[in-house]
Amino acid sequence: MTTSTAHATSTTRRTGYREVLANPVFRTLWVTGALAVAADGLRITTFSMLVFASTHSPLLGALAFGVGFAPQLLGSLLLGALADRGRPRALLMTGHLLAAAVALLIALLALPVALALALVAAVCALTPVFGAAGTRLVAAELDGDAYVLGRSLTNMASSGAQLVGLACAGAVVSLLGPRGALALSAAGYLAAALTVRLRLPAAAPAPAPAPTATATGGRLLSGSWHGARALLADRPVRVVLLAQWLPSGFAAGAEALVVPYTGQRGLPVGVAALLLGALPVGMLLGDLLVGRLLRPATRERSVAALTALLGLPLTAFALRPGAVTAALLLGASGLGFAYGLGLQARFLAALPTERQGQGFSLLSAGLMTVQGIGPVLAGAAAQGSSAAGAMSGAGLAVLLTAAWQRQALKGSTSARPKSG
Repeated sequence: MTTSTAHATSTTRRTGYREVLANPVFRTLWVTGALAVAADGLRITTFSMLVFASTHSPLLGALAFGVGFAPQLLGSLLLGALADRGRPRALLMTGHLLAAAVALLIALLALPVALALALVAAVCALTPVFGAAGTRLVAAELDGDAYVLGRSLTNMASSGAQLVGLACAGAVVSLLGPRGALALSAAGYLAAALTVRLRLPAAAPAPAPAPTATATGGRLLSGSWHGARALLADRPVRVVLLAQWLPSGFAAGAEALVVPYTGQRGLPVGVAALLLGALPVGMLLGDLLVGRLLRPATRERSVAALTALLGLPLTAFALRPGAVTAALLLGASGLGFAYGLGLQARFLAALPTERQGQGFSLLSAGLMTVQGIGPVLAGAAAQGSSAAGAMSGAGLAVLLTAAWQRQALKGSTSARPKSG
């Protein structure tokens, strides 16, 4: 399939959520993905609590919370080709089982903190590869607008499951203790692995051939590194990657300052939780409305406008709004995250078929990376000014990104053969 054919398909035929959910393979991936994300949320929070309780170190507690994000880019760069060379069912099962094993080890054994952190980091480094295998399977099952709506449903399920996992962590820890909560998260991963084993086909899609024998040398590491460099050197791919990464990174920086903002404004402690929940609620609503109401071509034309919607409410934090207004602003900003729906078909069309899985892995790892870098930059800016000023600055950066998207995405859907 050529890019022009894929793009035409994505913009001419409209699909509904019901049709997408009728696909049994997608439905299985949707359910197991949400289950794994909820288990992730429970594991991340509980592991951080456990490390802090044993070390009384805020730094190590924070490191335990964020250790799963930083290694993902490295894993994608060095092992990303595995997403194309392996069978999706086997890769997905392996990912869930490894996550379950690490959670159980930490729950059952009094591991040194350094070893526990290393185990979590090692498994999380592979997360983009396993996730890309699932996305590759979705791309094989769903065409055109169905693929875009499938990604929309996946985003909504992931956001909801993450909220559930994080929100319930405190109650679960109170009931079962940190180690019991970790064991429960392991059970979630095991349930996902079992469902994948029983409900997904073993053989489809087949592994993609390596682009050339000399390009990869037949080795996973060299093939992954070469593939990542080739993808980033490909302008249509690079532009759509940056168009997805940059707004998310700046918005994550603003989100990370919610707690400092409430503290500097002297707002009640519970307000921080309200504000932190407003953004993902807006994300869920935005994906639902944009995916359900806008036609495929309209979604693609609305990328820059939706990105601007993500940034504009954040700039209003320069006025230091109160709790209710701040919650409304963050909810409105969350609606703008639907900008990603207008880029899904464009990104799929830009990827060479033989590097499709690696492209998905690179996208996921890059998103995790910028969501780790964004808070650091925003925190540094807030240190020199205020949380309100830094949040407003992040919103301005999103607006500038929207202006760049408007220009850079012109012509990025031009026809090109899907080959390496």
